[in-house]
Amino acid sequence: MKRLAALIALAAAVAALPGCALRPLYADGGAGSVASSLRAVEVAPVGGQSGWLIRNALNDRLHRQGETTPRFRLEVELDDQITGFGIRQDNAVSRERRTLRARYRLLDAATGGVLLDQTAAADAGIDVTGSEYATVAAEQTALERLTENLADQIVARLATYAGRSAGQ
Repeated sequence: MKRLAALIALAAAVAALPGCALRPLYADGGAGSVASSLRAVEVAPVGGQSGWLIRNALNDRLHRQGETTPRFRLEVELDDQITGFGIRQDNAVSRERRTLRARYRLLDAATGGVLLDQTAAADAGIDVTGSEYATVAAEQTALERLTENLADQIVARLATYAGRSAGQ
């Protein structure tokens, strides 16, 4: 009896889904309002190696369908920290945490008004080995992964903003 009631409740929930207000952000694919809004975002230059990596990652995600006239400008400020937190008996660091934080602002290109002002963050653990080269390589790989992660977060939030602005 409980199983039948659960099946009926599940069927009712599934039947109610089409009536809800949820709509996919990219409902119309590359021709949709969200995709065209994302293509219209110009990413401002960001200083340093991590800035170069994040700008390239953002441009890869925002301009997949080709360039358009920028209606928006995205400004990104990065804070990159490496902190040692594992200590061996000889007082050498055995583990590090690399944290990359981004404060980003979406500006209206015509007026300069701030449309969105948010932060995103990601971190990665790094094993410190006896080889300095291996440790530097691990730190570099972590930075590359973190910039990709931040770019995904930023574009997802920009898409959500564009969807809300378009009335979806």
